[in-house]
Amino acid sequence: MTKTEQKKLVFDFIRKQTIATLATVSPETKSEAAVISFAITDDFEIIFQTFTSYRKYRNLQSNASVAMVFGHDKKITVQYEGLARELHGPDLAQGKKMYFEQNPSNLKWDEIPNAAWFRVSPKWIRYLDNTEPRTIYEMTFP
Repeated sequence: MTKTEQKKLVFDFIRKQTIATLATVSPETKSEAAVISFAITDDFEIIFQTFTSYRKYRNLQSNASVAMVFGHDKKITVQYEGLARELHGPDLAQGKKMYFEQNPSNLKWDEIPNAAWFRVSPKWIRYLDNTEPRTIYEMTFP
């Protein structure tokens, strides 16, 4: 399979998922994880929303590094590592638009006070299919 075909396979797999597990690190270096809904851009960036009162928000203010896992069944998963940045202004409007296009049932969360939106830029992605034959694809990003 070519690199382009691998990339499309991984993108399509992530795009079909409705939730992911997001791991962050607290200012005290304690690892913490939560399930999130998300949107994915054509550049493999992940957009998600949280609230400023949640631990993940506080964690992301002190450490932008995140890890995610997509796919929790059927023996196929994607591991994802990247850097998160909070969205503001035009970036926020664009991110929310994309998020709600991919998650229309979550429109109820729009305009809720204390909401914060993030975009995660990928640094490393691994696709793992544990069915036979076992398949692994890795991608790195600048």
